[in-house]
Amino acid sequence: MTTQHPDDPSITRVPGQEDLVAVSPNLGAGYVPVDEGADFVKPKGRTGAAISLAMAQSIDNTEGGVSKTFFPQIMTAFSLGNAELGFLNSLSMWARMLFGPFWAMAADKFGRKKILFIVTGLWGVWTLATGLAQSWTQLWILYGISLVGTVASEPIMNGLLGSLYAKHERGKAFGTVRGVSSFIGMALTPLLGQLGDNPNGWRYAMVVMGCLSILSGILILIFVKEPEKSASKITDDPDSGMFKWSDVPKLFKIPTIVGMAFMLPMVTSLVMFGFQGKFWATDLGFGVKEASYLYTVMQAGMLCSAFLGGFLGDLFQRKLGDKGRIMLFQIYGLGFAAITFLAFQVRWGHAAYYGIVFLLGLVFSIGFSGCVLPMVSSVAPVQLSATAFAVLFSLVQGFLTAMMSLATGWMADTFGLQQTLLYFVTIPYILNAVYWTVFYRVYPKDVAMQAERSRLIEEGAF
Repeated sequence: MTTQHPDDPSITRVPGQEDLVAVSPNLGAGYVPVDEGADFVKPKGRTGAAISLAMAQSIDNTEGGVSKTFFPQIMTAFSLGNAELGFLNSLSMWARMLFGPFWAMAADKFGRKKILFIVTGLWGVWTLATGLAQSWTQLWILYGISLVGTVASEPIMNGLLGSLYAKHERGKAFGTVRGVSSFIGMALTPLLGQLGDNPNGWRYAMVVMGCLSILSGILILIFVKEPEKSASKITDDPDSGMFKWSDVPKLFKIPTIVGMAFMLPMVTSLVMFGFQGKFWATDLGFGVKEASYLYTVMQAGMLCSAFLGGFLGDLFQRKLGDKGRIMLFQIYGLGFAAITFLAFQVRWGHAAYYGIVFLLGLVFSIGFSGCVLPMVSSVAPVQLSATAFAVLFSLVQGFLTAMMSLATGWMADTFGLQQTLLYFVTIPYILNAVYWTVFYRVYPKDVAMQAERSRLIEEGAF
């Protein structure tokens, strides 16, 4: 629906866009710049709110990784194997798939701040309780309940942060929060790692993270002042997790989206993420404490990787057009296969292995930040953006990763973790690099069709 400018009826808004168009008798239609921050009122205390959100995000991320870092101790305590680790790793994916939409709708109805206080703050009691588990059954039930809250926090935080900053400030805001969150995480991980020499260190780590989670919820309650409108406004931010089931069939009319869905089984980095800590601590003999140091080094590489991926993706796009990001992903796929082979199949000296792990982190995010995410944004009609991200990366990828985590754990007990990582991580990325050839044919066409498809959806004809 076209809307008129309130002060000048000759200026109208382009459907589905932020642009305003004015018609001149002599020159025809022309674009009128929009001051996107003109009506935005800066909330009080938003810096404190942003820091509180960054702390909460970091604690939730670290909380979700405690079971991976300390699994060798949990394995000893309850006589477990790799299959149980695969099961624990899959729980977060099931929780995201089943409860992510529920929390998003609850946040939209009752207010993001209130729900965030519950899932990030009060929900920490379940993590605390996990540290007191007396059996394997108690542990996975309590830990599974704790993940129901943990997986809900990031999309709600992103939506809340978007309400605190004007559109032209959000890139800096999201970058700052994620950067601060990463630095806090890199400090927390080695500190928790000091508990690695204590056989009950995993219990203390769970209790500490549960208490920190409760503290972060209190800080959100104190420092975050949610704008009134954000409690009732439905956001289309791709990160918000809000989507419409009725839009899902429309997505799969777009060849690039279909291609992305079929390539996700070969994106196995999340499976690797769940097993690498155990591999470092047990299979390579580093122990839990030093494995936490390796994870911190990898985190540093991953922090750089997100920025590097964005830079390289934009560079390849400028130099090679729409085919640039496809070519970059193929290079990335082969590169990631090579670095995972070096990290998990080759024996290195102690100091050299730290360098390999940093490179593993440095390559880790290039494919998604520089290729996959921008490409989905470039082909999905603007009205379907939230649905596209939610379906591909929360539902489809979540389900596949959960199933592959279970399979990896079972195979690791049968064939050994090192050999399993070769089959489930390194080889799939080689296959994926080859598979991406299909996008050279469909992606440029879908980019060119995005505006037309957005228009058709606006008219109810897509």
